[in-house]
Amino acid sequence: MVNFEGNINGHVVIPGTHTAAGGTTTFNIGYPPAQASKPREPFTTVPFAADPDFVDRPDILAWVRDKCAGPGARAALVGLGGVGKSQLALQYAHSIRDASPHTFVFWVHASTRARFEEAYQDIAERLQLPGRSDPKANVLRLVSGWLRGETNGRWVMVLDNVDDVETFHPSWKRPRGEADPDAQTPLASYLPQSRNGAMLVTSRSKDAAARLVGGRNRIKEVLAMDESEGLQLLRNKLSDLPLEESAVELLQALNRIPLAITQAAAYINRRARMTVAGYLAEFQKSSKKQESLLRRDADELRRDKSASNSVVTTWQMSFEQIQHERRSAAELLSLMSFFNPQGIPESTLRRYSKGAAGLTDEEDEEEADSAFDEDLDVLQAYSLVSVTADNNACEMHALVQFCTRVWLSSFSNAEQWQHRFIALMAQELPSGEYENWAKSWYLWKQGSYTSAQQLAAKGLSIREKVLGLNNQQTLDSVEVLASVLGDQGKYDEAETLHRQALEGCKKELGERHPDTLTSASNLALVLRHQGKYAEAETLNRQALEGRKKELRERHPDTLTSMDNLAGVLQAQGKYKEAETLHRQALEGYKKELGEQHPDTLTSVSNLAQVLWCQGKYEEAETLNRQALEGRKKELGERHPNTLTSVSNLAQVLRCQGKYDEAETLSRRALEGYEKELGERHPYTLTSMDNLALVLRHQGKYGEAEMLNRQALEGRRKELGEQHPDMLTSVSNLASVLRAQGKYAEAETLHRQALEGYEKKLGERHPHTLTSVSNLALMLQDQGKYTEAETLNRQALEGREKELGERHPDTLTSVYCLLKSYFKQSS
Repeated sequence: MVNFEGNINGHVVIPGTHTAAGGTTTFNIGYPPAQASKPREPFTTVPFAADPDFVDRPDILAWVRDKCAGPGARAALVGLGGVGKSQLALQYAHSIRDASPHTFVFWVHASTRARFEEAYQDIAERLQLPGRSDPKANVLRLVSGWLRGETNGRWVMVLDNVDDVETFHPSWKRPRGEADPDAQTPLASYLPQSRNGAMLVTSRSKDAAARLVGGRNRIKEVLAMDESEGLQLLRNKLSDLPLEESAVELLQALNRIPLAITQAAAYINRRARMTVAGYLAEFQKSSKKQESLLRRDADELRRDKSASNSVVTTWQMSFEQIQHERRSAAELLSLMSFFNPQGIPESTLRRYSKGAAGLTDEEDEEEADSAFDEDLDVLQAYSLVSVTADNNACEMHALVQFCTRVWLSSFSNAEQWQHRFIALMAQELPSGEYENWAKSWYLWKQGSYTSAQQLAAKGLSIREKVLGLNNQQTLDSVEVLASVLGDQGKYDEAETLHRQALEGCKKELGERHPDTLTSASNLALVLRHQGKYAEAETLNRQALEGRKKELRERHPDTLTSMDNLAGVLQAQGKYKEAETLHRQALEGYKKELGEQHPDTLTSVSNLAQVLWCQGKYEEAETLNRQALEGRKKELGERHPNTLTSVSNLAQVLRCQGKYDEAETLSRRALEGYEKELGERHPYTLTSMDNLALVLRHQGKYGEAEMLNRQALEGRRKELGEQHPDMLTSVSNLASVLRAQGKYAEAETLHRQALEGYEKKLGERHPHTLTSVSNLALMLQDQGKYTEAETLNRQALEGREKELGERHPDTLTSVYCLLKSYFKQSS
């Protein structure tokens, strides 16, 4: 008789005897609960110390304690990655250890089979389970056996990051003849339901968690922090830095996601001069900057080494898991990332899914609805989407949408899904109202401003409601409405909207994106119309440099920036630089778009204007006639741009003394503007003033004065007292009064105009010098020769320097000064 004790092929051999009968040896082998080689003091394998910055969420922890209190209890915390599930589980684990030192507390990383096996191997070593070192031993079974043993003491296990249902409940079947069947055993079978133990699971997937804990009634969804919790976490993470008023706004931007808050705090702490307000400004600067900040590690020491410390990477793992698990659900998520995050119509999504599956209303209704419901269930299971109480709409965190779009961009699919979204909206909204943007843009370009404004406002309202305020499609609608308002002379409203669009583009696209540069250019244009030349010039230069770099020198948008910059320089009297830029732009337009393109004709008109300002009347007349003929042909007789060409040509003819033709054209322009734009539009008021100038030169003072007064009142109301165009009307009225011998009122108005020009445009601006000359003539007529001579010298000196010795205005100043000498000597 021989006694055996030990292991054979990893199995426990029960001590006993063997007999040899007919050459056969018999052993008694069994699988009793594994026992440690000697009793062990309870210990913990929790890998992290308690977090001193932890913010208590008492309702959640109370729920965990309640659910894990009973024998064999199981419970799960589910939610978005980075929402704080593991931190809550960590706090619970430490609280159990502190309250009950005789309880074993095990922490098992469960994101993959390898991590699970690694954790069980560590537990086996700590328990010193017999057989654990045998290369052929099934350590998972040894630990599972120990967990079943009710004499081994109380234990609690945290299964962290159970995100993939396949890890614990694989859908595959083991191939026949598998050499190592233990390696293919579902991990769930190694999680015994012992009366001695309790298990807490953390997971992003409700489905994976429910399979392990026995149903969704044992699941607690962890949502984003409330405002007070978020502020407390930010306060804890920022050490000694005081919280600013912008802290609440930052929390809103981060959707109060704990990991995102921790990331922000880490970034602020690493930079000595960074503040909460500074981080918020950086975060809101552009989508590119936002992505960069959200990709930075959070310096979080209490997250598993396999878990990213960045929100973008953390959530993209979920997106990829969904794509692997159910592709149609990932596609639904992709589409939803372009909606306004609140109130995404479920009916719209359902119809889209049906269409994507190639089903008609009559075909397989039940099957299509079932497939959609399954897709939505998957997204809800991962806490990426929620459904409103009435089941009519879905909601998402804006940050989740942003990270989804970043994920799509990583494999160049973002634009494709954006186009699908736009197409869907075009189908869904009544009568194609979503296409109001295109219709309003067309009407605007046709000069039908009233209709364009109505459609643009309606389209903007719809887009803002469906897409949200900062969506790129909404910003496009803002731009169109602003431009329509600007072309109607509603400059203050237009400025507000253009600034809104520019800030939105900077935030969503970055400062160098072509759409952002377009927005800057549009704002500059309306600022020029308001007489805010300095800011307009700065923006135009930025837009021009940006477009040269991002597009190319000859791109039509670059040429537009060149023309716009020239326009604002012209308004400031910087005629030479303006002419150079206008000629460059015109040459580019001709090559890129052709001579008859509306933008080319606008450039022709612009060059003609700066030549007129320099007294180069013959070339200006030729170009104005060319622009007028082209615009008649391309845009029609009544288009506002055509009427502008009529008015511009009339002014050049006036300066050449061709008063009859100038009057005819001026009346035609005024009549057209009144009909197309209304009597109060700035273009109409300018045309009124221009006709009055022609009439004054013809000696028709009564009608000229009447028109000048109408223009003055209109501009005062529409533009304000200090607008350069308003000052021009003051000066024009003063001149017609002087011509009628009404010197007292004329002098008062001339001095008012001069003071305004000096303040608004500066002493050397051509308009200011014209005003100086006009006042000198006024004083000369009244016999105030000394002051008149001083002013004439001032005007002459300025004009020689700014306009050149041969400019007609300079020659006028020479004549006026000589006349002043003659008057004083006679």
